[in-house]
Formats: sequence, structure tokens, C-alpha cells
Amino acid sequence: LSEASDRGTGFLSDVVADWEAEADAAASLGIRVVKLRIGIVLAPNGGALGKMLPAFRLGLGGPLGNGQQWFPWVHLTDLVNVIEWAIDHPEAQGAYNVAAPGGCRQKDFATELGSVLRKPAIMPAPRIALKLAMGEMADEALLASAHVLPKRLDEAGYQWQWPELRPALEEIVKNS
Repeated sequence: LSEASDRGTGFLSDVVADWEAEADAAASLGIRVVKLRIGIVLAPNGGALGKMLPAFRLGLGGPLGNGQQWFPWVHLTDLVNVIEWAIDHPEAQGAYNVAAPGGCRQKDFATELGSVLRKPAIMPAPRIALKLAMGEMADEALLASAHVLPKRLDEAGYQWQWPELRPALEEIVKNS
């Protein structure tokens, strides 16, 4: 999905659409608006990875559901760099996807994280367990699939510091 793709359906898509509509109100007043659509931020402490690391470090990690869903991740350093880029480039406006260029499937993410930690990553979190823990939000937040492409950032010449998953995970795990 690029920035020009049709919007999805469901609660999270509605939140994004409403949020962006409010931002567009500022644009109608002549204010430059940059809307960053941020993927799953990988950082040494906290966030999604912070919740995954304890299980993976014990060898109890694995894919969410069947693992076939796309997992649009971004390294925290790249997120900060994109924010700085947007501030420093007055021509930047509108929506930008902030997710590493290649992306990966959730199963591949789990396998790489297990490999970096030198632990097996074969214990899937079944869909039913995720739904029991999170209710209907499990489908949208953990099991939905979106192959997000940062087309506009790439076209603008943004240089990713962490475009590949394994080196990004190695750096994050080293610093956690």
C-alpha cells in the first residue's frame, strides 16, 4: 500500500481518516501539514518489541496467528530522521508512509528476532488466544495485513539508515 492507496476499513482506519481530516483543516488555512503514517516502531525499550522480547528471550516467541500478515516495521532512528526530514523540507506535505522499504511478513519477523537472540521462534500465538486477550482489536491491531510501502519518501530521496530487518534487530537487541 502506498500513500495513494484506498483506505482500509475498521476502527483503526476510521481513526486515521478522522485524524487526517482534522489535520487537513489546518492545511485549508495555509498551514503546511505533513501526515506521517507510522508503522510498528522498533526500539530498544518499550513499544511492540519491548512486549515481545521477554517471551523471545525465553525461547517462547513465535509468529502471531498464522504469521502470513505483513508487518510494517520502522526503526526508531529512521522515524526520528523522517520527522527531522519533514521539518527541514518545506516542500514536504501530505501523507507519508513511515515503514522500512522492504517490509516483511510477521512469521519472518519472528524468525529473524529469534535468530538474532539465538532462540527458537516456533511458538505461535494462536488467533483465538489473541482474540481472548484483546477482543476484536486483535484482528485489526495484530492479525491484519498491510504491505506498506514508503513510496513518497523513496521518491523524495530519503535515505533509510535501517532498511533491512536483521541489522536493525541486531542493533536494537544489542542496546536493550
